[in-house]
Amino acid sequence: MTIIRLEQRGRVRRLSLSLPEISVKTGTMSVLKLEECRQHIRAQLDSVTDFWLKHSHDTEHGGFFSCLGRDGQVYDHLKYVWLQGRQVWMYCRLYRTLERFHRPEILRAAEAGGRFLRKFARVSGSGSVGGGDQWKCAFCLTKDGEAVKVQRTIFSECFYVMAMDELSRVTGDQDLQLEAEQMMEQMVHWVRVDSSGLGRPRLPGEAPSSSMAVPMMLLCLVQQLTEGRGPDQSLKYSQLGSWCVQQILQHVQSVCILCSLCVLQRGGTAVLENVSVDGAELPGCAGRLQNPGHALEAGWFLLQYAEQLGDSQIQKTAVDKFVKLPFETGWDRENGGLFYFLDVDGHCPTQLEWSMKLWWPHCEALVSFLMSFSQTREPQLLETFYQLYDYTFKHFPDSRSGEWFGYLTREGTVALDFIGGPFKGFFHVPRCLYMCERILDDLLAHKD
Repeated sequence: MTIIRLEQRGRVRRLSLSLPEISVKTGTMSVLKLEECRQHIRAQLDSVTDFWLKHSHDTEHGGFFSCLGRDGQVYDHLKYVWLQGRQVWMYCRLYRTLERFHRPEILRAAEAGGRFLRKFARVSGSGSVGGGDQWKCAFCLTKDGEAVKVQRTIFSECFYVMAMDELSRVTGDQDLQLEAEQMMEQMVHWVRVDSSGLGRPRLPGEAPSSSMAVPMMLLCLVQQLTEGRGPDQSLKYSQLGSWCVQQILQHVQSVCILCSLCVLQRGGTAVLENVSVDGAELPGCAGRLQNPGHALEAGWFLLQYAEQLGDSQIQKTAVDKFVKLPFETGWDRENGGLFYFLDVDGHCPTQLEWSMKLWWPHCEALVSFLMSFSQTREPQLLETFYQLYDYTFKHFPDSRSGEWFGYLTREGTVALDFIGGPFKGFFHVPRCLYMCERILDDLLAHKD
């Protein structure tokens, strides 16, 4: 235990906490606190990575198992393509950018995962894009690579692109980069031109809509494919990047058809998960749905985009509407933590897990608030980061496994005690820890 001092309205009180020391005055940045956060986050990243290196690799068939219990035991051998791609990407990113992870076993694991994906993930082809075949990626595979299920979305393909591009950076294999760009071209065609390749027929009662997840992921891929690739590559994807930003912003503001002026969703008090194709609010539960975690993740994607372009207006919108607002509406003031789903009119959401506290929204919130503070130096953003930090590291890390639980009740107790599953793999936790460590590195390097 650490005895700490916390100054509050002129009074000093003593508390005992197992988390790193809290010693900040409102409106000031404590270098000591930031350094303690960095060291704690660094240790967590090491521990989480070790868990997956030790338990998830399939040395017989290749690829990774994600359904893992606290002791690392595999309880289901299905392999989920989006989690395969995420793990390849994460290994490569750690290997490429942090010296302590520049280890041969991490590179070998990434290469093995890449080979498994290239051999088995692409399962069907129809039509053509730019003269080439269209390929759909499976959603999940058997342990030896046979396709089990295909989803009518683009998300398996998104993480295939991320994996191939990042793997090309650490191996120097330009064919992987080309493959990533070809898959990206195909996805853009599905999203913007013709969605029939997804295998999802248009039904007469279906209202055309836009889910924020799609432009969010495409913007993430634009940033992935252009990072460090030079001006020609940036120019190649500049129009797509602008389109993605415009589509994301429709979820907080739409354009009035009559006067061509922006109209804020619910007067600027909501980020809606689903809107019509022109940004109008949809009727029913789907139209009222809010997903604070998605909004926060979109927030830091927009912050990265704004920083790259030097666009202060997008930065302000990102901070005000995609960082502060989803936290204010999504934070459980009674129990702490972020709700998973909300209804903008205050009805009970139809998603049964709406009130649970999940790992990934808290991961995205930590990145969003720390990145917002790093760009603006607004003190309250750092205070909120500490609030999130305290809740997250008190409730999610599992001391036995060294990894994190993913699913908590509304009150913050563990609801599901497995470490990995069909949706939780080696991605959101390590990406959050990695991003926060890098941002803290920069803050502490410029602490004056």
